[in-house]
Amino acid sequence: MIVLGLTGSIGMGKSTTAKMFAEAGVPVHDSDAAVHRLYEGAAAPEVEKLFPGTTSRGKVDRDRLAKAVVGNPQALKKLEALIHPMVRQDADRFVAEHRARGTPLVLLDIPLLFETGGTDRVDKVVVVTAPAEVQRRRVLARPGMSEDKFKAMLDRQVPDAEKRARADFIIDTSQGMDAARAEVSRIVESLQQD
Repeated sequence: MIVLGLTGSIGMGKSTTAKMFAEAGVPVHDSDAAVHRLYEGAAAPEVEKLFPGTTSRGKVDRDRLAKAVVGNPQALKKLEALIHPMVRQDADRFVAEHRARGTPLVLLDIPLLFETGGTDRVDKVVVVTAPAEVQRRRVLARPGMSEDKFKAMLDRQVPDAEKRARADFIIDTSQGMDAARAEVSRIVESLQQD
């Protein structure tokens, strides 16, 4: 079985590209979705211990948690030290289940693949990219986004150029969805022939 890692900086079109892999028949583990599930269950009591008052009715209140960690690097490190291993366990279970079924190819959608040392868990890496001005326009169009928030997110991520240099495959989403979908199909076909 080939484990493909999908990553890309904010605003590059990674989530849309992950859906294209799913549409092409590739099972996808979404790390962001895993975080949401954990915040609604197993992680909630642990988050509450670290950051009292950030949960409500047994679930993490994302707004309260954001207030506790945004702009506080030490708090963010504590949260990541708790959540990243839980997400990794969730992904490891996903891979193990598909390996047992004989699935030939799976995709791990990991926004911080390089930042969290996740490359040891994947066989190949796909980086989703777009020119900086396209990325900026996409991100600043999001509700509640500001230049400062965008800059803070970029500062925490490996630069796009470095991600591209470390990739096995690159998908430029600025070329349109049809071009991205065609590239996804090409990648899937090439990996299933190996």
